[in-house]
Amino acid sequence: MSQQTGFEQGPIRPPSEANSLLIRVTRNCPWNHCAFCPVYKGTRFSLRAVEDVISDIDQIKKHIQRIQLTTKDGVIDRQSIQLLWNQIQAEEEASFHAALNWFSNKMVSVFIQDANSLIVKPAHLVTILTHLRNCFPEIKRITSYARSHTIARISQDDLNQIRSAGLNRIHIGLESGSDAVLKLMKKGVTQKDHIKAGLKVKQANMELSEYVMPGLGGQDLSHAHALETADALNQINPDFIRFRSLAIPSGIPLYDMTEKKIFTPCTDMAVAHEIHLMIKNFKGIQSVITSDHVLNLFEDVQGTLPDDQQKMLGIIEHFLNLSPQEQVLFQVGRRLGMIRFLSQLNQPSLREQVQTVCNQMNITPETVDMSIQRLIQRFI
Repeated sequence: MSQQTGFEQGPIRPPSEANSLLIRVTRNCPWNHCAFCPVYKGTRFSLRAVEDVISDIDQIKKHIQRIQLTTKDGVIDRQSIQLLWNQIQAEEEASFHAALNWFSNKMVSVFIQDANSLIVKPAHLVTILTHLRNCFPEIKRITSYARSHTIARISQDDLNQIRSAGLNRIHIGLESGSDAVLKLMKKGVTQKDHIKAGLKVKQANMELSEYVMPGLGGQDLSHAHALETADALNQINPDFIRFRSLAIPSGIPLYDMTEKKIFTPCTDMAVAHEIHLMIKNFKGIQSVITSDHVLNLFEDVQGTLPDDQQKMLGIIEHFLNLSPQEQVLFQVGRRLGMIRFLSQLNQPSLREQVQTVCNQMNITPETVDMSIQRLIQRFI
């Protein structure tokens, strides 16, 4: 039964979907037990009625058509947009903003929300995707998050039909390929599940992004996390491997595990060694590695395997070979958003600015780990 409450959009989407239209098909996360995830804690999962999702798409179409009438050669007439805004009802404001933002970004891509939208009955998802494609045939990419556990249980025929209806990229939170880490983090999957799901997505001719979380094994499982994650990804050969370094905000199970000494977080140095070990052990795959998250220490560790493998390893090795004082400057500069790349340490003005901050905050090689944790806590 429909419980339409107006146009809806969920709380998150991947950084790579910043310019996408967000269409909410489910609310929150059906699993919601991962020890490291703060996003959906305290919420209940629910499916949205198909007719409500169709209504959202129709609202976007109506607004897009009206916006198009105010443009000339694709350029928005701001005065006309303001007139449109003055005419809409209060309940249309969210959908109008979504439509305007999407139109401004060329209407290239759509992201299906929330955390695991492939849990929807395949026939229902096909209906939604077909309507979306019929309304906007110019869309180049439709993407969704999905759990490996869910995909592993979908038949290949159903997955192929979902692909034919328009879903052509899936983001999976692999996080780790180590069964020990996955169990500790209550991920609800095994390495075998991850591999099975990844291969099914590839067989359906969908693009596949696998998210990896450096540091998730903590100090005790760091080595296994690196090697067994590389092993899983070598068997899957995803289109994209996306690094998302671990952060531990208060209010999540992993924070309590850390307080009780069940989990010991890795330092930046340990994470650097872990990423180096992981990349070194990627073999026989052609994945694109990206590091497009602000919490990652190395934004420039990205490229295409195998061609850029040595370049990525070299960046990490450069950091590991710096003096402790130089490492501190980069760590602090990166965490404060003052430095993006290691090469920027060669800029005297930036070095001086970061050094001033380190002096003011009394950050030294001996205190940097604790200081970095405080900086990350303030950010998240």
